[in-house]
Amino acid sequence: MLLPQLPEDVLYQILSYVDYKSLSRLSQVCKTLYHFVNRDAVWRRIAKEFLNTGITRNGTDIYPHIPLKERVKIAQNWYDGVCKRAIPLKWKTKLLPWLQLDGDVLFLSQAADIGVYHLRQDYGKLQRNPMKIYSGHKGDVCKFVLTDSHLISGGSDGKILVHSRRSDISVELSGHNQEVNCLDSKDGLIISGSRDQTARIWTFTSSCRRDTIHMYDRVWSVAISPALSSFVTGTACCENFSPLRIWDVERLECVCSLGSEYRRGAGVLDMVFESPFQLFTCGYDTFIRLWDLRLSPRYAHICLLKCVMEWEEPHDSALYCIQTDGNHMIASGSSYYGVVRLWDKRQTECLQFFQLSSDPVSSPVYCLRYSSSHLYAALATALYSLDFRHNPIHIR
Repeated sequence: MLLPQLPEDVLYQILSYVDYKSLSRLSQVCKTLYHFVNRDAVWRRIAKEFLNTGITRNGTDIYPHIPLKERVKIAQNWYDGVCKRAIPLKWKTKLLPWLQLDGDVLFLSQAADIGVYHLRQDYGKLQRNPMKIYSGHKGDVCKFVLTDSHLISGGSDGKILVHSRRSDISVELSGHNQEVNCLDSKDGLIISGSRDQTARIWTFTSSCRRDTIHMYDRVWSVAISPALSSFVTGTACCENFSPLRIWDVERLECVCSLGSEYRRGAGVLDMVFESPFQLFTCGYDTFIRLWDLRLSPRYAHICLLKCVMEWEEPHDSALYCIQTDGNHMIASGSSYYGVVRLWDKRQTECLQFFQLSSDPVSSPVYCLRYSSSHLYAALATALYSLDFRHNPIHIR
């Protein structure tokens, strides 16, 4: 019996032991094998071992509209650092921009406005002019987040604006008396943190804050757990307690502190939940840290957790932002010269780095986001992009 004549379940089992190079060669044998090998089911196991293919640790496919074979090809470029650099947008005044990606739409804050740009599918480039602008702050936008229905922004004016993405309606939330440094929103809940040393809890159903937590330190970052039962705050670490603390949403009690041996001023600038029990953080102490929240004692009044893994920025730079692919890759933005680093969680050393800025005056990477093929980084005077489809590894 010839290989193409085998039952599909048997053929799937055989191909599960084949690496990606052998699969590409096998697809050239005949039309029958070509069409079979190009199925996503054949590439799924391989894709899970590569960087940023869209297959998360729990098996979710983030980019189901892109063939897995194509994503594996691009993933090899992420690993090797093969990409084409570009500057889609520039501006003259130095800003602290923030950005978000939603499919083929990029949201970018510039001063008091948030522009919405359509990404061209063929080149990954931006339209010259934004197709929509969200405004309303009297000062600069510090941070903003997206939900399916709303864009929520926090500004240097101490205000939070909840914009509907389906209409021109917006609601103002007032409560902070200094700039809103951070916020997060999930399932109708909004958590904000400010330089005024408070974290505040809001809901979409009311313009009045639900609760206030006095943090006794400036709040730089917040993240709501995917389980919605708790949230994490990151502070400036200028007081004698851990800058990372977990809070119960309903009881508003600190249920756990993360780490204890922080240097004074080692504030936490960004954090990302990869799952309800896996949290990544970064900040002024130059480390990316992974925390496993399952290790906290359930019945302790207040627990103290140690991180389970950490990755150190080799040039001793503060880390302003991080993103993960839900599986093996971390991308980080450093405080000097627009340095972006790619990390493989299975390794301790940095995998690739890109110095985006060549200006004499250094700029941090204030925010970065990526898709399966592009990485976008916001610096003080420009938006940079890295296109990893450039000179792709050849898989026929």
